[in-house]
Amino acid sequence: MTKVFFVRHAEPNYNNHDDSQRELSLQGLANRKLVTQFLADKQIDIVISSPFKRAVDTVADFAENNGLAIEIVDAFRERKVDSCWIENFSEFTKRQWNDFTYKLSDGECLKEVQERNICALEAMLKKYPGKNIAICSHGTALSTVINYFDKSFGYDDFEKIKRIMPWIVEFVFDENAKCTGINKYNVI
Repeated sequence: MTKVFFVRHAEPNYNNHDDSQRELSLQGLANRKLVTQFLADKQIDIVISSPFKRAVDTVADFAENNGLAIEIVDAFRERKVDSCWIENFSEFTKRQWNDFTYKLSDGECLKEVQERNICALEAMLKKYPGKNIAICSHGTALSTVINYFDKSFGYDDFEKIKRIMPWIVEFVFDENAKCTGINKYNVI
């Protein structure tokens, strides 16, 4: 059995519009301790993160406290929306959830995000069978992973977790890498 704990990063500083370098807010820095506490008794063997600063910083405290290196996997990054800041993000998000192939000219559709994340997850399951893995990722990316295994998870569910940061979802896989369970945890 392999357990994967997907951690949605803690609250970022929304004043920084550089998606890859957006740091955690002061609240996010405090709340990452909740991630450390939650993972403390999960016998985590491997810590993986999106390359985005807010994701790495969310699991850095746990990794450091447990003497674990953070493996950066680019495929777990958040979706690329476009090359510019989107003012009406809620409308854009709803349209993407209603049409998994919808994207802006320089962005990714949710189908592409889902395929990228599932491919990376499958590679991690193959690389680390029987391990407990923590993967720090992002709200939309994680939501597409949930949707892959549970098609009932959609836009309304995404809206419910939109402001929950950090948020942790445990996926349980059998020896054939088949998902046998999904558990969601609010840690704040």
